[in-house]
Amino acid sequence: MNLKTMTLALVVTGVGVLAGCSSPSVIQNRDGSSTVTSDAPSYDKKSGMYEYDKDGKKVQVNKDDVKSIEEVK
Repeated sequence: MNLKTMTLALVVTGVGVLAGCSSPSVIQNRDGSSTVTSDAPSYDKKSGMYEYDKDGKKVQVNKDDVKSIEEVK
């Protein structure tokens, strides 16, 4: 096995492991709208906001506006 083949195998394995770690979630807001996120949002106690990434940008949602957060199975 040459170096290129081994490197390719490691890269493919790494991408597979990272893809398996994501846990898509649905954020349902009190106004009836919902948002699907690629990963579970994190809660920032200091600001009182939930944060998640959407299209490479950080989005914040006020805790009081969130009705529920459910993991997509």
